[in-house]
Amino acid sequence: MPPSSSIPIFLIRQKEYKSWLKKQPPQWTQWAAANHFAATPASWCLLPDETGRISAVAVGVGDRIDRWALAELPGRLPEGNYRLEKEVDGDTADALMLGWLMGSYRFARYTKQKKLPTLHPPKGCNMRQVHTMSDAITQARDLINTPANDMGPQELADACRRIAEHHAAEYREIVGEALLKENYPAIFEVGKASTRLPRLIDMRWGDKRHPKVTLVGKGVCFDSGGLDIKSSSGMRLMKKDMGGAACVLALARMLMDAKVKIRLRVLIPAVENSIAGNAYRPLDVIRTRKGLNVEIGNTDAEGRIILCDALCEADSEKPALLIDCATLTGGARVAVGTEIAALFTPDDALAADMIRHGNTQDDPLWRLPLWEGYRDMLKSPIADINSAPDSTYASAITAALYLKEFVCETKAWAHIDMMAWNLKARPGRPIGGEAMAARALFSYIIDRF
Repeated sequence: MPPSSSIPIFLIRQKEYKSWLKKQPPQWTQWAAANHFAATPASWCLLPDETGRISAVAVGVGDRIDRWALAELPGRLPEGNYRLEKEVDGDTADALMLGWLMGSYRFARYTKQKKLPTLHPPKGCNMRQVHTMSDAITQARDLINTPANDMGPQELADACRRIAEHHAAEYREIVGEALLKENYPAIFEVGKASTRLPRLIDMRWGDKRHPKVTLVGKGVCFDSGGLDIKSSSGMRLMKKDMGGAACVLALARMLMDAKVKIRLRVLIPAVENSIAGNAYRPLDVIRTRKGLNVEIGNTDAEGRIILCDALCEADSEKPALLIDCATLTGGARVAVGTEIAALFTPDDALAADMIRHGNTQDDPLWRLPLWEGYRDMLKSPIADINSAPDSTYASAITAALYLKEFVCETKAWAHIDMMAWNLKARPGRPIGGEAMAARALFSYIIDRF
């Protein structure tokens, strides 16, 4: 039971507002009118008692109670403990509680934060699962938001190691020139110019008898663009270029916390794309784990270079499901914007199921085509393949087609090209790092396995 001192929150549908208001104290009616509150969806109003102190909160909702209905309130309400006045069904309770916790997120590593209000868990809420998702999302946001001076390949690996230790998972790193000895040459080439050693992070968890699910995340901890250097504006947000790795780790945490019956493997190539005398160059030809020789079309298209080695290794085990997540192309942002993750897969059923779960979780995915007609754009006159064609057309598609060359044995593969960053504040989604697609993929994998 919520404490008697907690402040009630009323969820009110607009069409029911007038009848609801007639039953309330006069001071509520007067205050709501003075504040032009009409219970429109996403609106809210503080309601006073006779002494002027807050006695309740009215929140306008639509016919379907949105998971973000309460998400703005943690940053707006006075400190205190709040509760829902009426019960909601279990799924709605979970969604509202998660929205509240996501709205309570603050990146607090470098600043002091004020104490925020708390919401008593609604009856029927599965707080274990809600906390599992909230904690994983919080860590992903923190990893992405951390500046590159404090979040290099080593620090990203340390975060992975702590997750592995907490869940009793197997953990391994291949660092620096050991990448060459163990045949991950493409990862080494991209990261060798940095003083911070490149590495491949490899984590395994679960019963070996269960279906294999492998997650691959792009871990470029900062991307200068290499010798094809980015502009200052283009480089500004490149601390987030390890967002794919952060989202994969969030998803892995959710799956392990939920004890899903899978054999999970997480592969994260972690590098910094820097400039130095030994940096890889445009039109260099580099070897990959698969044995394909790749002509470097642009050193700023480094993500697909490190991913191809990791995908080749993942594919060698023929997992039941292989997903890679990456902040890969500006082309995907042009196509679907910054609030939707672009999905590529040759599997129609897989795409439909992932999109359905994304819609259910308010974590949207939008499928773009793996159009084989554009494969010719990746031809090289001197190597097996070019990593990035000169044309700016279909850049997200050609990047996905490049990755597809390294997934040959796995039937169920999906590539997700994401922003991993909120450019504007929305309820529950503050400006900064975001664990895009993690909730959608968690829901999909739980349903499938």
